[in-house]
Amino acid sequence: MIELDNVSKQYDATVVLQPTNLQVGAGKTVVLIGPSGCGKSTLLRILIGLIPPNTGCVRFQGTTITPDNVLEIRHLMGYVLQDGGLFPHLSVTDNVTLLARFLKSMNAEAMQQRVQELADLTKLPVETLNRFPSQISGGQRQRVAIMRALMLDPPLLLLDEPMGALDPLVRYDLQEDLKQIFRELKKTVVLVTHDMGEAGFFGEDVILMANGRIVQRGQIQDFLQHPAEEFVTQFITAQRIPIVAASQ
Repeated sequence: MIELDNVSKQYDATVVLQPTNLQVGAGKTVVLIGPSGCGKSTLLRILIGLIPPNTGCVRFQGTTITPDNVLEIRHLMGYVLQDGGLFPHLSVTDNVTLLARFLKSMNAEAMQQRVQELADLTKLPVETLNRFPSQISGGQRQRVAIMRALMLDPPLLLLDEPMGALDPLVRYDLQEDLKQIFRELKKTVVLVTHDMGEAGFFGEDVILMANGRIVQRGQIQDFLQHPAEEFVTQFITAQRIPIVAASQ
């Protein structure tokens, strides 16, 4: 589905992503985890073409992403930010349909039907569709952001700590619903988190990063039973939470 080939990124003398190779297969859920500044969000932004790499290339469905095709390819990727990134002056419906209206890819009836489908999918109350972001809860704003990412039915979904700012109970409910969405839609998913419990809950395939490099890749049990280096054990120990098995 998507592949990094010897991709790196640096700003002046600061290396934020060391030369990295990564493949994510179609229909798989991959979780990027690591401490702040480890390069996981940078990697995600390179995947979607928001920032260019200094070396290497990104291939999506076999096509190398270039400045000439990046906008077209980006329309095949859904992207969810930590704070939702909703426009405060637009209603929920207008936020969700923004790109579809810009691209004129759907008529009004099709957009209305799609919004209703996505509201049902994400369990967003129908009465919120005409409200503005400031008039709904944080958990509902993230559901709207997920709806917007799914509006054009992209094959790839990228999420950058989508539940990091939510309180535990709201986060729990959204985690449960989001995992069900992943299962139902069978999309390729790359999710960034700093929470090992969340990584274990979502990840069929977890990638731990540190200092701009991939330290270890596998299932949570691999990290627990066969740590690749001391940092893996230190990171898990520092979480101080029960590890949720990825199989649950």
